Amino acid sequence: MSEEEFRLLRDLVYSHCGLWFDDQNSYLLEKRLSRRLAVHQLKSFREYYQLLRFNRKRDQELEEIMDLLTTNETYFFREEYQLKAFTDEIVPEICAARGTREHNHRIRVWSAGCSTGEEPYTIAMLLLEMECLKDWSIEIVGTDISQRVLQHARRGIYGPSAFRSTDDYYKNRYFAPQPEGGFRVLDNVRKLVTISHLNLLDSTRMKMLGSFDLIFCRNVIIYFDQTAKKKVVESFYQVLRDSGYLLLGHSESLMNITTLFNLRHFKNDMVYQKPVGSTFGGA
Repeated sequence: MSEEEFRLLRDLVYSHCGLWFDDQNSYLLEKRLSRRLAVHQLKSFREYYQLLRFNRKRDQELEEIMDLLTTNETYFFREEYQLKAFTDEIVPEICAARGTREHNHRIRVWSAGCSTGEEPYTIAMLLLEMECLKDWSIEIVGTDISQRVLQHARRGIYGPSAFRSTDDYYKNRYFAPQPEGGFRVLDNVRKLVTISHLNLLDSTRMKMLGSFDLIFCRNVIIYFDQTAKKKVVESFYQVLRDSGYLLLGHSESLMNITTLFNLRHFKNDMVYQKPVGSTFGGA
């Protein structure tokens, strides 16, 4: 891959989904995209760039390379201390704020970058265990840009590596062993979760998801450059309800990205919260 080919392909990928490859990672882009040259029997990366720009199946091809370029390794009950803040502090706070008015007894959570589904199903299991949510309407939306991992999430069958941090209680209560191997998420969990395809840079489609009380977006924006991070986080702000929460990965921060959110210090973790009555004016 020549320097010019790298920059053309890098910029095309970036404009599509916000993933950024700096000059030091040109080898990574070359290694992963070389498979697609072989599939299409192309002789150069410039020919492949032309395919991505002008071929009538370009959208389908962009979906294929999203599977190659994104990292999808995950498992159930990841980052336990953050989940403890979620169940012990954040959700009880939401319940208390809603009071006794039954028409307010609804909670919506978005797992943005849900990969193969372990995160939204983990959230569903945790919420099913919470007494304060008994008789509440619970809705969890899981989205990802990769169609391949979404198919896995919809299938809901997982092997041993997905359970590396799962207590036997949850495995026995919410999964059924399958004759062909693996464990399937039970329907009482699955019915709370909707799995959808979404590009996080598509702010119009993001708004169509509706409003949320809480967004999990863990270890996703680390792959974006500063401009893309800002756009995605500001879109999160738009769909969060007042006092809504944004939970990022342990190595992620909104420092130097936006000042729209307040940083809340809970006993178990620090999370971002949308201020009450705030108006969006950028940051």
